[in-house]
Order: sequence, then structure tokens, then C-alpha cells
Amino acid sequence: MGARGPWRFFTVEEARTVEAMCEQIIPADHDPGAAWAGVVRFIDRQLAGFLKAHRKTYRQGIAALDKTSRLLHGAPFAALPAGKQGAILTALEKNKVPGEAWQGASAKAFFDLVVAHTMQGFYGDPRHGGNRDRVSWQMLGVPSTPVRGRSHYDLRKG
Repeated sequence: MGARGPWRFFTVEEARTVEAMCEQIIPADHDPGAAWAGVVRFIDRQLAGFLKAHRKTYRQGIAALDKTSRLLHGAPFAALPAGKQGAILTALEKNKVPGEAWQGASAKAFFDLVVAHTMQGFYGDPRHGGNRDRVSWQMLGVPSTPVRGRSHYDLRKG
């Protein structure tokens, strides 16, 4: 699998960081959260293809997030307890993070992008890499979409 492990775009460390972010955005409760649903896999696949334009934003944002985490708590973001991760993401959302970590980049823009992609991966069609076992659809009571090209009608009835 090489230096990237199972990932198409992310390094193993980057994937761990993004997964921790996604799990803070859609945490598990009585239903599985973003991590179990495979949202980071969705984002990774999309960054290797359709969302290529966001690659630089992700690379810089992940590095800045980990730098912020190290400055504030002495550890990478994925290694922090959930409460500290949530506090850092709240700071990102408000764009109130150490400037030396972000070097003029917008923490809020990065946060908003990851939120949007997390929602797409959690609620989208599983064929794109997320929403494992249609977990979000089951949670919402949404029926699974039929396979394309199949008839919606029961032709056995006369």
C-alpha cells in the first residue's frame, strides 16, 4: 500500500486528523457517527478525483490545525480528548486561532469546507465512499434508492 497506506490522497496522519474532525462534526450517539460511516474515506476519494481543487486547502488546513493543537495543548489534534478537539474546532469556526499556525489562511474557511464535505459524505450515496451501510438514511428513515436501471414496478402482478 505504500507510504499512504489505504488512502488515495491523505497520508495516514492526515486521515487520522480529518477523521477526528469529522467525528466532532457528526459524533456517534445512539446512531453511528461520521467515523463509522466512513466520511474520511469519502473525502479522500473525492480529493483524489472530483474535488481536486481543494487539495491545497486540505493540506494547509490539516497542517495548521495540528500546529494549532500543538501550540495550545502540546499534542496533535487527533491525540486530544474530545472536549479539547471541540474547543479547537469552535475556535476555527470563529476564526480565533493562533495566527502563526494559519499564516494568513482562513481557519473558518477550512472548517466550513470540512463541515460541507462531512455532510456530503455522511448523507450522500454510499457508492461515493461514505454513508457506510446507508447508516444516515436508516437513521432518518429514508428508503434506500433502487439500483439504477431496475424497474420500480412489480411486474409479477398482472
